[in-house]
Amino acid sequence: MLTVFILYLLALTLIVIYSARKSKSNADFVLGGNKISGVSLAISERATGESSWLLLGLTGHAFLDGYSTIWVALGCVIGVIFIWTVMAEPLRKLTEQTGALTITGLFTKNFPGSERSISILSSSIIIFFFLFYIAAQYSGAGKVFEQAFGISPFWGVIIGSALVTLYTMLGGFITVVATDVFQGILMIVTLIVLPIIALFYIGIHSIDFGTAFATTPENYLSLTSGKTGFSAVILILSGLSWAFGYTGQPQLLARMMALKNTKHAKTGKYVAIGWTLIAYLGAFAIGIIGFVMMKNGIFVDNASSLSKDAEQILPVMVLFLLTPILSGILLSGAVSAMMSTASSQLMVCSSAMSEDLYQDLSVRKLTEKQQLWMNKLLIVGVGVFAFFIALWFPDTVYGLVSYAWAGIGSSFGPAVLLLLFWKRFSKAGVFASLIGGTSSAILWKNFLTDSTGISERLGSFVIAFLLAVLFSYFFPKKETSA
Repeated sequence: MLTVFILYLLALTLIVIYSARKSKSNADFVLGGNKISGVSLAISERATGESSWLLLGLTGHAFLDGYSTIWVALGCVIGVIFIWTVMAEPLRKLTEQTGALTITGLFTKNFPGSERSISILSSSIIIFFFLFYIAAQYSGAGKVFEQAFGISPFWGVIIGSALVTLYTMLGGFITVVATDVFQGILMIVTLIVLPIIALFYIGIHSIDFGTAFATTPENYLSLTSGKTGFSAVILILSGLSWAFGYTGQPQLLARMMALKNTKHAKTGKYVAIGWTLIAYLGAFAIGIIGFVMMKNGIFVDNASSLSKDAEQILPVMVLFLLTPILSGILLSGAVSAMMSTASSQLMVCSSAMSEDLYQDLSVRKLTEKQQLWMNKLLIVGVGVFAFFIALWFPDTVYGLVSYAWAGIGSSFGPAVLLLLFWKRFSKAGVFASLIGGTSSAILWKNFLTDSTGISERLGSFVIAFLLAVLFSYFFPKKETSA
């Protein structure tokens, strides 16, 4: 199994070396320089969007909470379909018109005169929340390495963070997309193969789902976790609210900004949606099947660890059901989930600091080569800082991602949507969305989620969207004279 994982790292290294040669300018490093196909960008966006959250977080959530997890999965599927069918082409066109390299750049180029204030605010939000998001990926790596190789989570986090930071620093966006394609294929193979093999095992050993569920609390089999009335509605809406976050994730929208033309956008849409439907069905199935196997006494040796951390169910199933070679391949898919997302978020953080903060705030302009090296050094710095956060915040992958997802999605989602589809959207609306989304996500997470039952993803997005509309209405943008 270790040999297979080493071969995986070797393949990754070869991809990095080959793709890094194509990154010749700062525009290539930050957004690919219009050199990447729609299929590659779509797979990259999906690998980036799902991360350890899907292979560890959602599988663990389904294993622990049962059928009610379907609303979370459905919310994510709706979000992916929406951004690829509604937002991808308008984003591509706006990027082509403005020449922007980042989401922040789209705002500053559409509202000239406010470059510095918008850059400082949006970059600060990205850096703050993405540090938690990257830390979640590193934490996921620690869990996989612990189950697979008996390595302590501490050293697992070190290995995962070092690998991702190094290859992201070498080649930038082009390298990240190239490795994402390889990793996205491994992820989907894991999510297809593992539940199929598990079902064969259940069939061969005559394990009965009904018997397993007979001693299971009714809440596990309920689509609303046993809740009724208004509480059930809130649970469903909180699950579906994952869809809102997709509209404002810079690491995902950057793939759409990098699309070459309409044809590539259309191809990418079908690839992304197909990948998502298969992946979420597989992840949900893994959690439920894993629960059935545990109820039948299959994972006796792992019962204690699973009771403490349900997010280990996927690596536990892989190691139990498969030969070492197949285990190495599928666990490489789980590590790939972490690496693909963390690398993209490192890119977004570094470009936010170099392209948005430095370029707009500094009087001294850098040469192309200096810009390139600044981005590389910033990637290393962000990677190191996120590593320490992963050690300081022992939260679940699901919990860390949910928090970061709400903060970024609520801050940028309303602003991006209104920028694309509402001509009256103003500079005041941008600030209202960014400030309202950030503050409401933090406050809601810490003070209102438990008392209301409404997730921070739903509450903060609605608040930010309403604020963006109201401030644009009362403080409209100035009309430019012909």
